[in-house]
Amino acid sequence: MDFIIQLKGNVRFPLTLDPTVWIFDDRKLDLDETTQETKEEKDFTEVLSKNWEKEIMEGAVSPPTIKSEKKFLKEKILNGTFAMPFKPFLENAEPNKDASQLIVETKDGEIALPLAEANNILLKFSHQGKPLKEDGPVHVIYGDRSNFENPIKNVKAFIVK
Repeated sequence: MDFIIQLKGNVRFPLTLDPTVWIFDDRKLDLDETTQETKEEKDFTEVLSKNWEKEIMEGAVSPPTIKSEKKFLKEKILNGTFAMPFKPFLENAEPNKDASQLIVETKDGEIALPLAEANNILLKFSHQGKPLKEDGPVHVIYGDRSNFENPIKNVKAFIVK
């Protein structure tokens, strides 16, 4: 299976996307954490309150060491499910002013999306720490997560028209 995806068409700069290196990208989203809400939508006050109550009941706890933190992050990467926002790639390709839609070319056909909606899609590239070899290299998930359980699979290219 070819893991390279082209972003081409009515754009100023065609791009070649390689999902195999996205695991190292800081823009990736942990889908295990964000299935229904983004990190920004978490209620900060609730988290702070829980920590405060814990410290009052149990006493303050020393922060984790760098070694334990690295081990936790390594485990998270090896077992996590991740997606990459499509918006930065689309912005870098610079669609021309007359572009209005994004065609997702798959092994089974083409799916057209309005270009405004394309800014919100996520490209799932990893499931439980494994690349999507059988039906990948990426799965397209709509921004509203309406197709989270049944994403667009077997993506071969993105074409801006």
